[in-house]
Formats: sequence, structure tokens, C-alpha cells
Amino acid sequence: MQTNHPPNPLRNSALLELGASPAWKLNQPAARANLQHQPNGITMQTLQEILTQRNLSALLQPIMDLSSGTFLGFEGLIRGPADSSMHSPVSLFSAARQQGLTLEVEMLCRQVVLESFAAQKLPGNIFLNVSPEALTHPSFKNGQTLAYLEKLGIDPKRVIVEITENQPTYDFEAMRNALLHYRNMGFQIAIDDLGEGFSSLRLWSELRPEFVKIDMHFVQGVNTDPVKQQFLRSIQQIAQSSGTQVVAEGIETDAEFRVIRDMGIACGQGYFIARPNPTPPLTVSAEVGCLINTSHIIEQPYSSKRSVTVETLMRYVEPFQPETEVERIFIHFSENPKIRAIPVVKHGRPVGLINRYEFVDSFAKPFQRELLGKKPCIDMMNADPLMVEKSTPIHELSMFMSESGIEHFTDGFIITEQGRYVGLGTGQDLLREITKAQIETARYANPLTLLPGNVPINEHIDSLLQSGKSFAVCYGDIDHFKPFNDVYGYRKGDEVIQFTGRVLGRACDPNLDFIGHIGGDDFIMVMQSTDWEKRCHQALASFANTSSVLYEEKHRSIGGYSCEDRQGRIVHHPLPTLSIGVVLAVPGMFDSHHEIAEAATVAKKMAKKTSGNSLFIERRELQQPETAIAQYG
Repeated sequence: MQTNHPPNPLRNSALLELGASPAWKLNQPAARANLQHQPNGITMQTLQEILTQRNLSALLQPIMDLSSGTFLGFEGLIRGPADSSMHSPVSLFSAARQQGLTLEVEMLCRQVVLESFAAQKLPGNIFLNVSPEALTHPSFKNGQTLAYLEKLGIDPKRVIVEITENQPTYDFEAMRNALLHYRNMGFQIAIDDLGEGFSSLRLWSELRPEFVKIDMHFVQGVNTDPVKQQFLRSIQQIAQSSGTQVVAEGIETDAEFRVIRDMGIACGQGYFIARPNPTPPLTVSAEVGCLINTSHIIEQPYSSKRSVTVETLMRYVEPFQPETEVERIFIHFSENPKIRAIPVVKHGRPVGLINRYEFVDSFAKPFQRELLGKKPCIDMMNADPLMVEKSTPIHELSMFMSESGIEHFTDGFIITEQGRYVGLGTGQDLLREITKAQIETARYANPLTLLPGNVPINEHIDSLLQSGKSFAVCYGDIDHFKPFNDVYGYRKGDEVIQFTGRVLGRACDPNLDFIGHIGGDDFIMVMQSTDWEKRCHQALASFANTSSVLYEEKHRSIGGYSCEDRQGRIVHHPLPTLSIGVVLAVPGMFDSHHEIAEAATVAKKMAKKTSGNSLFIERRELQQPETAIAQYG
């Protein structure tokens, strides 16, 4: 077979088996834009000189374990000759494609990255980008990669093959088999740029990779974009159920870092953590390190008036009988390319589900059509699909799917009405509806703490009143906050408010209790946990014992500070403390959130009359003999 370029000895190098290291992301917007302006005068000779002289340099960017603050490993990146128009990897690989030398350049990149990683004796893992084209190249030779790594002294278990899709993957089975081949040799697998590729979800479902890297589009600006936040939450839920660690790429600000951290995402990468460098740092910077052990604000749903059920996800797909021939199922899939699954129903009741990809993969193998074509489709179905009543709230379905296997998200689920088949739903449809609900919630979230604001607080209280449940409304307020804000400035004031939100959030039972931020330094806890009083005491004790880190030593030593009041007089003010006023709501006592708000305000004022961290519980409405007051610190 004729080729348009001469053979190159690198074509048969040991690295060909491992694939290619593009070290750049074609699917990033900047890369796509740069492809519009390629350098002129790029010749075969120029590229051959780069290849023969090995005139490339490696950059290594740390990937951070967000829970421990240590570096999990490094991603290998590449740069061309410094004095050349091909210094940019975008230009380098574009020229390589034009001259038919893509594989040669990618293989050299791989060598340079691995050699740099080994020479510096870096700890942790090395993430190597792999293009599907190189991964599935027929020139693979078993064992050569292991021999090369052994020569460099790198354990294959420390090598993470990071598959990046820059174009649709048509030979999915070949790519999957290649990745499984490397896993069997000890390598780990990462799927890169999730949300940007063409078959990433399917790869995730079938390969169960050790790592999934979220495309930077969904990370940058996540602190102000509720849609991106929900996307990341959903991916994180799937990852937890499938044993995968998520890596958030492109973290560039402390605000993005905080949101990613608070979602419980395992790993992060980006300029805020560390830039790519020929000799990367081995520890995090002080700026990043101080954010690692900061407590998180709890995440929580709230009871919205917009009650969404599984019925909103329903799409009718024609069912087939269990005795239907397999050949007919194949024809139906072929004629309806958008159908991902076919329900199998008998006497109106679902008995199984046939997944398109699994069916086609099995049926397309040699001689399978002749062997299976006349058999009943019951032999090809999943006899234990997820079945959900159409009246089920979507948040319940979401919780179930986050705790179950990823196959329910990718395969979809059967929707029933009193046990009878009515339609199908997909994980994507569920994600879309949850995103809508989260956007509604985010519209009313407090931007400082990201906790629900007045509208969801009131909706939640009204919902509990209508349900006839008993609960406690706890109104928390920071004492002496304004003088602190005047002395320390608004930024430190914001930190105190966020700190208080975390203290109160930790005291809540995430399955029963609700915390909202009214505004300023005022918080509301709506608690259904039976030990709510103990939890309030816990919050006050925690504030008393840990808030000292917020103040300067000179102020801690004297228990306060002095500043001018509005009349210009020097006044001494004590350090901030926390007061909580509690109102108990039992059925028939209150008719609306307005009445509860008035009663809670009175209880808070009573708590603030006691100096220090104090709790006031209003019990008179319950005809109990006295109120309760507790004080801390």
C-alpha cells in the first residue's frame, strides 16, 4: 500500500503500543481557533529534523488530591522548539497532520514526557494523553511498552492512559479492547474531557475507568453558574456509584476551587493549583494549602412548589413480546437509530429491556446473526431492568440512581403505572429535569454561602406546615457583628458569615434538617431531627471553641477591640458570639411561614439578651412551665 510519506524508524518504536500523547486538547476552544491560522512554509524536512534531533520539551502539571492536599500525579504536556513557529503544540500537530507524520510526532512526545518524569524521579502517577487513532493502530506489539517502562524504571501501575476524543470514535470495540489490554498489563485508565467527547458515557459504563476528567468548560465559572454546578454534582454522583475518581480540569480561581472542593470531587488540576512546568512543584502553595482543611457547607435539596415526577421523563417506545425473533429486534434498531433500548412486555407488564449497544455488539459478531436470528428476544434482554412508577418524585429516582450502578443511567429505565408499561426514561432526561430544578433553587440562593435564601426557606416551612409534621425553627444570629465588620473589613466579615454557615450546617442532619441563609449574618435551621436541641448546643459549642481563629491575637487576649461609634466616641466591643432562638411548630399551632417568622424573631431577640453564645427555646406556646436558656463561652 502506497503512503504519502517515507517510513520512519519511530513508527516501530516501543511507544507505539501505548498510543500517542497529543499533549494538547483539540476540542478546547482555543485549540480550535488556532487551527484557523496555521504557520506557512512547514516542510517535511522541518518535521523530520524535530524527530531526528528529538527537539521537543516536556511540561508536567500536577493533579491534586483535594482531600489530602497532596499531588496524586502529573499530566505530561509538550512544547515544540522554542525558536520555531511550531513551539505551540497546536501548530506542531497541525503541521504533523498535514505531512502525515502525526503518529511519529505523538510517539516522540510520549518518549520525552516519560523520560522527563523518570529523570526527575517524580512521585505519584503520570497521566499520558492517548488519541484513539494511535491507540487502535494495527502496529501495536505486545510487551514493548512494558519493556520500555522497565528500562526507565517506571512501574506500569503508575501510568494512567488518558483517552481523549478529538473526533468521533467509529471503531468503539477496537478502542475498548485496546484499553482493556492495557488495564490487564497493569495500567490505569482515565477518560479525558467528559462532556466534550462523543462516546465518553458509553466508555465510562463499560470500562469503569479509575479516573474521569471533567472538561474545563464545566469547571471555569462554576461558582456563578448553577447549570455547571448541577452537571458536576450529577457526574460526581455517578462516579461515587461506579468507583471512579473525578478530576476537575481548568481550575483557575479560588472561588472555583472552593466550589469543586465542597462538592466532594476527588481531584483538581489547573493554574490555581499549579501551572505546567519542566520541573513541577512537589507540594501545594500556601494559598492553596489553606483551603484544603476548610470545612464544607452541606448541600441540600429543598421542597419546591414545583413537584416533578418521573412522568415528565416518559417517552413511549414500542414494546415487543418475549417470543419476538431476535432478527426482528435487529431490524427495528437498524430502522430507528435514535432508540437506545427496547422494552420487552408480556400482557402489559414489563419483563425486560434490550440495550442497543449490547445487542448490536453481540449480534454483529461472526455467525451470530445466523445462530441467533430465529431465537426469541427474551434470550437477549436484561431480565432485571430498573422499573419506576410514573408518580415517583424525580429527586427520589435521582437518589436511587446515585447509589446504584451506572448501567441504570446509561441504559435507561422502564416507567410503569400500577405495574403496567407506559414508557421509558433515560439518565440524560433525568439530568435535564434535575438541572431545571437546581436552577430554580439557585435563583434564590445566597451568593456568599450558596445556601437557600428567603423564597426556598418560606416554601420549605409552608410545605412542612401542610404536611402536618412537627419541626423546630432555629433562628441564628451573630452578636456584635457590625463592630467586627468595621474593625476587620468586609472581607473578614464575609469569612465570619461563611464560617457560621458551616458551623450550623455541620449541626444539621443532612437527611432531615434544612439550613437557609436569610441574608447578612442571619440564618434559619428548619429541623425535623428528634435530637434538634442537642444539635443546637453542638453548634454553639463549636462556635465558641473554634471562632477564635478568626480574630487577631491582640483582640483575643483582651476579648474584644475598641472603635468609634456613630457619635465619635471610643467604645469597647466584645468578640462576636452566636445566638439561636428556637420556636417549636406542632400541627395546628401556625398557619403560615409569616407567623413562624414573627415568633422566631422574638425568640432570637430573647437569646441575644443573654451575653455570649446562647440558646433560647420558646416553650410557652406548648403550655410548658418555662422557657429554656443555655449559654456557652
